[in-house]
Amino acid sequence: QTLKMEESNTSKLETTVLQMDDFVPTIPEEVIKHYLAKTGFVCSDPRVLRLVALAAQKFVADVANDAMHSASARQGGSKGKREKKITLTMDDLSSSLKEYGVNVRKPNYFADRTTAGGGRV
Repeated sequence: QTLKMEESNTSKLETTVLQMDDFVPTIPEEVIKHYLAKTGFVCSDPRVLRLVALAAQKFVADVANDAMHSASARQGGSKGKREKKITLTMDDLSSSLKEYGVNVRKPNYFADRTTAGGGRV
């Protein structure tokens, strides 16, 4: 039975990879290539690049969806027939990303003071 499951999973993977020929990713392939190259991953098969783009697209969509639910709950949900606009904050996004194991910290803020003439003080 384990062999049948492995064969089934292999055929599903092959089918998915073949479907990548027609898939147009939301995230451009050049962006995917760039970040994969930064990690040391080199692949010339465009279907694999599209598969990675699809996984990245799903991750971004899931995080955004969770953040919107968090923002909606924070703002009290939609009351009445008119939907009010939901404001997505960095805190909503950070809490959603934390659920996926990504920790976001605010960077230290440094500002140079300048004089009226544009020079540094």
